[in-house]
Amino acid sequence: QVQLVESGGGLVQAGGSLRLSCTASTNVISANAMGWHRQAPGKQREMVAGITSGGMTVYGDSVKGRFTVSNDNAKNAVYLQMNSLKPEDTAVYYCNAVRAVVETKGVRTDYDELWGQGTLVTVSS
Repeated sequence: QVQLVESGGGLVQAGGSLRLSCTASTNVISANAMGWHRQAPGKQREMVAGITSGGMTVYGDSVKGRFTVSNDNAKNAVYLQMNSLKPEDTAVYYCNAVRAVVETKGVRTDYDELWGQGTLVTVSS
């Protein structure tokens, strides 16, 4: 089964830091880009940060200067360092992989997007 597994969420006070990690299962051969989205209660899912396999990054306006995305292509992993956290950063954070190639029983399949199950980040004031 194809999986992206997030970790690192939790409860932190405003001004604090957290580091999220996301690792793809071993049958994910490659992805053009990986990144993070988030969804707060009652709100639509929004893009937080993304990084291409070549290292180009993009950030949502609300997190620029506070969050840093990085990756490890060898592990098909992506990380999100979150600093100066604010209560409005409270959300479920989802990892995604864009244009992924997955190999199952010797057969390779292209996926436009893969998503993890999410990890909850709660920032208290």
